[in-house]
Amino acid sequence: MDVLVTGAYGRCGTALIDHLHDDDGYEFTYYNRSDRPDDHPYGGYETIVGNVTEGEKLREASADRDAMVHMAAYPSPSGDWTDVLEPNIVGTYNALEAAREEQVETFVFLSTNHVVGLYETEHAPELYERDYSLVVDHTDPVRPDSYYGASKSFGEDLCRYYVEEFEYPKQVYSLRVGTVNMPEYDHPYGNAESGVDDGDFERGSPEYERAVARMKCTWQSRRDFAHEVECCLTDDTVDYGIFYGVSDNQRRWFDLEHARSWIDYNPRDDGDEWDEPPA
Repeated sequence: MDVLVTGAYGRCGTALIDHLHDDDGYEFTYYNRSDRPDDHPYGGYETIVGNVTEGEKLREASADRDAMVHMAAYPSPSGDWTDVLEPNIVGTYNALEAAREEQVETFVFLSTNHVVGLYETEHAPELYERDYSLVVDHTDPVRPDSYYGASKSFGEDLCRYYVEEFEYPKQVYSLRVGTVNMPEYDHPYGNAESGVDDGDFERGSPEYERAVARMKCTWQSRRDFAHEVECCLTDDTVDYGIFYGVSDNQRRWFDLEHARSWIDYNPRDDGDEWDEPPA
């Protein structure tokens, strides 16, 4: 399968490189705003340097592909409208247009938990406790918590429109991803340890403990993320689907049964298996 990956060198894209790139069943090409030097940990891969706001270049990069994994976006809920307009709104339109024009059959769209982020705003911090009763699934109303969340909700709707209105793409998967980190922080203490390393707070502080509690709910390990994307790439049953992207965390408030039953997503990790950060 020939796969184009946009936004390839971020946290999620590099997880695909780590866990899927060497699989003989795939031929990956990476589309990113910049390349990496050969001596970089993610250097030396076939890369098309371009922005998703460049519609014609993205269309050319999509020629003869079987699938596109579209991850390029402004990624933060702290951004304003001008931050998300071009990369998230225009960029997603360009990616879907490229898939339509170049007859790309499978389209995997990286959405976000922030599409339903106001559920968290309403219920936190009690939401982070084990056995809290809330479960949000793909049928619940969207409740974006930011321009970023709203832009991804728009992307989900645009994906549905394309798969139902046009011949291509034939299959579209929207993944509402939780928290995926780079390798050094790929554990449920990752955001807390990152905060310590950045000088934002001290280990053991209330801010640290809250970051741990939240991530034990929202963590998606890099191998589980790559596995879920592969479930989408190999599936032949779904026309359009929304699936949550978290590991098998005991404290999660996002439903996984829909992903288990429809695309055979079987995550291996659980945030509550950790009681301290790695040494």
